[in-house]
Amino acid sequence: MSAEAHNHEHEHHHKDTFITKYIFSIDHKMIAKQYLITGIVMGVIGVGMSLLFRMQLAWPEQSFKIFSFFLGEKMAPGGVMSNETYLSLITIHGTIMVFFVLTAALSGTFSNLLIPLQCGARDMASGLLNMISYWLFFLSSVVMVSSLFVESGPANAGWTIYPPLSALPQAISGSGTGMTLWLVSMAIFIAASLLGSLNYIVTVINLRTKGMSMTRLPLTIWAFFITAIIGVISFPVLLSAALMLIMDRSFGTSFFLSDIYIAGEVLHYQGGSPVLFEHLFWFLGHPEVYIILLPALGITSEVIATNSRKPIFGYRAMIMSIIAIAFLSTIVWGHHMFISGMNPFLGSVFTFTTLLIAIPSAVKAFNYITTLWKGNLQLNPAMLFSIGLVSTFITGGLTGIILGDSTLDINVHDTYFVVAHFHLVMGISALYGMFAGIYHWFPKMFGRMMNKNLGYIHFWVTAVCAYGVFFPMHFIGMAGLPRRYYTNTNFPLFDDLQNVNVIITVFALVGGAFQLVFLWNFFVSIFYGKRTVQNPWKSNTLEWTAPVEHIHGNWPGEIPEVYRWPYDYSKPGHDDDFVPQNVPMKKGEEQLHH
Repeated sequence: MSAEAHNHEHEHHHKDTFITKYIFSIDHKMIAKQYLITGIVMGVIGVGMSLLFRMQLAWPEQSFKIFSFFLGEKMAPGGVMSNETYLSLITIHGTIMVFFVLTAALSGTFSNLLIPLQCGARDMASGLLNMISYWLFFLSSVVMVSSLFVESGPANAGWTIYPPLSALPQAISGSGTGMTLWLVSMAIFIAASLLGSLNYIVTVINLRTKGMSMTRLPLTIWAFFITAIIGVISFPVLLSAALMLIMDRSFGTSFFLSDIYIAGEVLHYQGGSPVLFEHLFWFLGHPEVYIILLPALGITSEVIATNSRKPIFGYRAMIMSIIAIAFLSTIVWGHHMFISGMNPFLGSVFTFTTLLIAIPSAVKAFNYITTLWKGNLQLNPAMLFSIGLVSTFITGGLTGIILGDSTLDINVHDTYFVVAHFHLVMGISALYGMFAGIYHWFPKMFGRMMNKNLGYIHFWVTAVCAYGVFFPMHFIGMAGLPRRYYTNTNFPLFDDLQNVNVIITVFALVGGAFQLVFLWNFFVSIFYGKRTVQNPWKSNTLEWTAPVEHIHGNWPGEIPEVYRWPYDYSKPGHDDDFVPQNVPMKKGEEQLHH
């Protein structure tokens, strides 16, 4: 008996208790669910914060009972949001959405669920490390949320936490304990991400089933694999920045501080540079955009090919564009710093590399459109969200050309134009990819189907409201409205823009409310949804060959062998319009050129 078969036999003998099955599980499918549900909870908190500060922007300094209810009398005395509370909400909203929802929930859920199943592996390379990575993520989430309740208030230096504001506890109230908790939370989060990423890389390289060459991997796995590599390269840089900032705050060092005066008092710091922090932060911060976006693009590739009932267009070009995006994303961070006093020659270098990244991004967009072209489209909720991603990826990407050019960027830097750009290209696109993945793989995760009609309502209202929120922001940004001001009433120059802020907020409130439709659909379907068949979408990839009932080890008996690439849809000479990867080639059947 082989060692693998022996291990598998052993897994069937011991009985899981509630704690080993649902809490401290080492089964990748359960860990994926843990990531997803934790991410959804954090998403509710993050989106809730954005709705509160949007109300403040639309109706500045008005009294709202809801502010007192959620924020308490200290943060919103008499139901009126204070300036510092507004900055805190913006800071924690940005942090939660970027790191805890779009990084951890998206990558953590779908990398965990799909890498072993689509590669043909029994589980991740290390189940124990996988479990530890989830629990570190959970711990970092708890620390981040707990920072909302400290006496001096949560961090409020913006989600980028630039020093000196974030480095001096006496600078603003949010630079006290709340800032320390923010930094501790991020350090734990980065440890979780690194453990997860190393696990994903090793699993893809070492544990593919027989016949599963790298050029037969689904594009989802390519996206998760390259994302994990970018994470391993860039996350340690943010960890070093966070540790140096902790030392500046608590141990008297001067990495990021120099010649500081507060209220006439000369502080002892000298020799540091706040711009150094910007370099370290954005060296992670820009690859981070693609750590968020690439998994969503990988999911979209799979969903669009499956629901177009035709092979993905340009498989190898898609892989090359993922690799090109990964490489270029690590050498463009300076475009966030065009107005930091950077040498203009260096600015022109970053402009060149930034505009270069448009090429592989455009390759992906064109390949999605050509896959959809003349396909037999199955417009289920997952497919609609994938098409929505293609739309927001293109519209958000076009404004990136303006922001990537150093001379044009100076005019709109730190205005709502930037907010509109990155929310569309990164926030909304990644969320659409996440929703597409949830609707598509929900049957695999929970053995039941989500309600399709509620899915349609969720998509259409979300799509209209997302553009309703972020499209007008481009115009108020071009009119010069700065971001992060908690009210614009002090500036008569911006009085005419107040109506636009009200429109944006109304769309945000409606869009936020309709996410409750998704939450209802998700949680009710887990228990009461229609039971699924083994392969509900008639898909080719290996995860649909595993039984609906979850077993630790994924397949009873032998792991399926792979004979073809994952996109043999509508292939001539076959009775069905899909041919799973584990179906042997017929005599004389040609491999599709991919």
